[in-house]
Amino acid sequence: MQELLLEEEEKMEQESTGSGSSKFSSLQWVFKVKNMAWEAYKSKPFSHWVLLFLSSLGMLVAFPASSLLSRVYFANGGTSKWIISWVAVAGWPIPALILFPMYLFHRTSPTPLSLQLFCSYVFLGFLSAADNLMYAYAYAYLPASTAALLASSSLAFSALFGFWIVNNKLNASVINAIVIITAAMTIIALDSDSDRYPYVSNSQYIWGFVWDILGSALHGLIFALSEWVFIKFLGRRSFHVVLEQQVMVSSCAFLFTTIGVIINKDFQGMTSEAKTFKGGVTAYNLVLIWSVITFQLGVLGATGILFLASTVMAGVLNAVRVPVTSIAAVILLNDPMSGFKILSLVITFWGFASYIYGTSTGRLSVVG
Repeated sequence: MQELLLEEEEKMEQESTGSGSSKFSSLQWVFKVKNMAWEAYKSKPFSHWVLLFLSSLGMLVAFPASSLLSRVYFANGGTSKWIISWVAVAGWPIPALILFPMYLFHRTSPTPLSLQLFCSYVFLGFLSAADNLMYAYAYAYLPASTAALLASSSLAFSALFGFWIVNNKLNASVINAIVIITAAMTIIALDSDSDRYPYVSNSQYIWGFVWDILGSALHGLIFALSEWVFIKFLGRRSFHVVLEQQVMVSSCAFLFTTIGVIINKDFQGMTSEAKTFKGGVTAYNLVLIWSVITFQLGVLGATGILFLASTVMAGVLNAVRVPVTSIAAVILLNDPMSGFKILSLVITFWGFASYIYGTSTGRLSVVG
């Protein structure tokens, strides 16, 4: 089959020589991408692609669901930023329930916990707790579609931190994508009056904007540092190291966030908050329970992508979920969608395309 594909490509290349250099260049790029994809597929076992698919599904389905649930919580009477941050990491036993049977039935040995590795987990846990709190403030003051569009800036931060920390490549197309996505964020800032909720003050909207951008920057840093931990301490021996990192980082983040909730005395307020929640106590509990599940599955998917692929792919998938979240928020939550926001979404798509093209051509130059 591979030989037939190559013969067909050679014929098409020969036919394209008389139709101009630009057409030939485009066809050549398509052929190289196809060959690179085929070689990549053959180089990994089938189980690798199954895990990659499931991890991608976690990022593209669970993450948007968790974002929408955060907005549902605040829109229906929830007020505590610490509680929504706490549920983001309260699901740390989920990967633990998957990990422990691997130790028992698959003869997998736990990774030795050195002091450096432990400190890395604690530091990542602290950053994750801070990141969740920043996003909680963003979703408290911004529509879900706006918050998701602003969160697309994590793609730019993933590229920059990936370059500085794990030596991922930067080229003109990637830099162009960073500039384009920054322009899209500026458009949203200039159109702040069109989607600001009546009960949100101007200063709260601005702070929501700021916290969203800072959370996205921290998200990009966490991606790069997580990949660095895999490279430096864990290696890519087996998928169980993904679960180990997720359990340790999430449990550390859970500890830090629980301390914050206790100091802020938000646990005591959950009972009264549930009673005044639109839909009642049952709706309140369902929102929090599904938030726990979707947050953890989304983070587990992202960690899996970092292990199976790289910070680059994690950043791309994290950005691809932006239109999914934005469109779902407009349909399910009746989020306002102004002309400026649509323009920002289109420009963001353009930035994504430039980023994907830049990373793929970078890999082609290595292969070619």
